[in-house]
Amino acid sequence: MSTDMQLGAYAIGNLRPAPPLHEDVFVYMDRIQATLDPFGGRFLVHNATLEVREGAWQEALVIIGFPGIEQARAWYDSPAYQELIPMRADHIPGDVVLVEGVPLGYDASKTAAAFRAAQAG
Repeated sequence: MSTDMQLGAYAIGNLRPAPPLHEDVFVYMDRIQATLDPFGGRFLVHNATLEVREGAWQEALVIIGFPGIEQARAWYDSPAYQELIPMRADHIPGDVVLVEGVPLGYDASKTAAAFRAAQAG
């Protein structure tokens, strides 16, 4: 899928911080933006209050937006970010995923129809 038809890509962190935060976490936060800049990455959600409407959510949510999945992968794999990962991961357990956004004009009903057809067939 070309990036001009795609809504972008995201790095999503589901983190379980336990206060007090280790000094490495503060260094990580001080330095992460410099690793994002070359790839067009920017924080969309960070240190936000979550309003849980279904289920239970006790983790911290972080969402970073990128122009496309290639930039998200390049950022995560970059030497600059790889150097920072242990500063966070050694002190805050969690999950991190990279995901593509949906194409512009995405219609969930078409996805439902494709799933129905695949399931029936």
